[in-house]
Amino acid sequence: MPRYVAFLRGVSPMNAKMPEVKKAFEKAGFTHVKTLLSSGNVIFDSPSRSTTALARQAERAMQEHLDRSFLTIVRSTKALNELIAADLYSEFRLPVKSKHVVTFLRKAPTAKLSLPIQLNEARILAVRGQEILVSYVPQPGSPEFMRLIEKTFGTEITTRTLDTVKKCAAA
Repeated sequence: MPRYVAFLRGVSPMNAKMPEVKKAFEKAGFTHVKTLLSSGNVIFDSPSRSTTALARQAERAMQEHLDRSFLTIVRSTKALNELIAADLYSEFRLPVKSKHVVTFLRKAPTAKLSLPIQLNEARILAVRGQEILVSYVPQPGSPEFMRLIEKTFGTEITTRTLDTVKKCAAA
């Protein structure tokens, strides 16, 4: 049975308990449900369906069982492993201290962008379908990379470090 990862936007230990999120996914009919970290990563098995349908099913289950829902973007572990194996960040000359993040979109962007787009030390490097590759050099108290991503793509997105994506794909 295919394995998927649901990336939930805006989840933190302050607004959602991962054991309760796990229960909501199980009540939705997903199997082998596992949460990873406390930032809204849910790994599960489900018969093959569109990732959009799976996201809507998860959002309905959270609304029903948690009395709230989080924007949910689903990817198959197969697709995540293909993204990781492509080693896309190696195409770019990046500062040694840069962090790599992947932003997941609900829909591929329709507007043509002139890349890279940069705001200080944050750079949108590439768009690969419904994934955005971003690099940034951490600055104290400055989430510039998130401002840049939201300004460019809106808020129907969620972002994870490349390390977190690797952990989710392997779970």
